[in-house]
Amino acid sequence: MARTTDAPYVLDAQVGFLMRKATQRHLSIFAAHIPDLTPTQFATLAKLYERGPTTQNALGRATAMDAATIKGVVDRLRARGLVASAPDPADCRRVSVRATAEGRRAFEGHARAAHAITRETLAPLTPAEQEMFLRLLARLG
Repeated sequence: MARTTDAPYVLDAQVGFLMRKATQRHLSIFAAHIPDLTPTQFATLAKLYERGPTTQNALGRATAMDAATIKGVVDRLRARGLVASAPDPADCRRVSVRATAEGRRAFEGHARAAHAITRETLAPLTPAEQEMFLRLLARLG
């Protein structure tokens, strides 16, 4: 394990800085491939496609977004006709969200590009490094 107390602080060697640089690279690649959706909008459509209708709160947890963020994402997707929402029939205090037919088509139309984004983001790594990197990232999350 790296010792942090005796070593000088070098920003270029810090996990947060390196992760931010990697995220910036990934976001640039994403925008080049899928310019009409943000990564959070695409993640929301992907999770709805995978799970089907769900509550907004559960959708936020499943996409690693807090309540305010997922609400904003759902509002923007709803304004574009990609999702629909209504009070949850089991508990009217909750909001149920589903992808519309247009939202499902949007996800399906971008799924191939999403795979390309992952490949391009991970391209500097060997296949074994890619597998290890994804495993390690999952442990951090």
